[in-house]
Amino acid sequence: MRVITLNVNGIRAAVGKGLYAWLPSQDADVICLQETKAQLGALPARYRTLPGYALYGCDAERKGYSGVAIFTRLPPREVRCGIGWEEADREGRYLQIDLGPVRVASVYVPSGSAGPERQEAKYRFLDAFLAFLRRLRGDGHEYILCGDWNIAHRPIDLANWRGNQRNSGFLPEERVWLDRVFDELGFVDAFRVVNREPGQYTWWSNRGRAWEKNVGWRIDYQIVTPGLRGRVRAAAIYREQRFSDHAPLIMDYDLEVPG
Repeated sequence: MRVITLNVNGIRAAVGKGLYAWLPSQDADVICLQETKAQLGALPARYRTLPGYALYGCDAERKGYSGVAIFTRLPPREVRCGIGWEEADREGRYLQIDLGPVRVASVYVPSGSAGPERQEAKYRFLDAFLAFLRRLRGDGHEYILCGDWNIAHRPIDLANWRGNQRNSGFLPEERVWLDRVFDELGFVDAFRVVNREPGQYTWWSNRGRAWEKNVGWRIDYQIVTPGLRGRVRAAAIYREQRFSDHAPLIMDYDLEVPG
């Protein structure tokens, strides 16, 4: 089973940069997208159509903002939009499909980089989301939680960690929150199961030739329940083309899901 996640930073922009021309070559079963910045149902068909896949979306109420989506070629038993917390659900930050043996979600954690008000909103989301994740761990299902979590966990996960310790995305409180996700709740950073190398980033600033120099952050994850740790087979970050300020994270799992 192959799962791809990508923050597209605007679905129309990413399609214009060739995303839908590239995706069929990847033979993915599930494709999770974040920051679609669209009311998906109102888009022209070329932005909503990928042959062989069904599209599900969870839009923000505010036009041109946030939003998550999933393309799947496996028919879901159930689709869930939101975590049951109004502030997050108005912003379209969580979409989940039930595929039977596994549930796959597209997650978009808020950024706090715009200033103190947005950082406080991020902390509120993290509190609510941790409670939601705790409920997931208790429901007996396996999960692959894909998306832009907007936190680099450890110094290995960003190029300039010393200079970013007071910046949103690498604040001590945010990193401790991820510690709780992994250590207290038992979730697993699937990428690090198979790749422990430095220099593995998924987001680059548009300033200072960061992409060219690989001065980036690893803030996009596939975070899985512990029962899937032994099912992780391969991981890759695709950088040959640039569809967004993020790169696609491609992961393979030893899972058979009936079509």
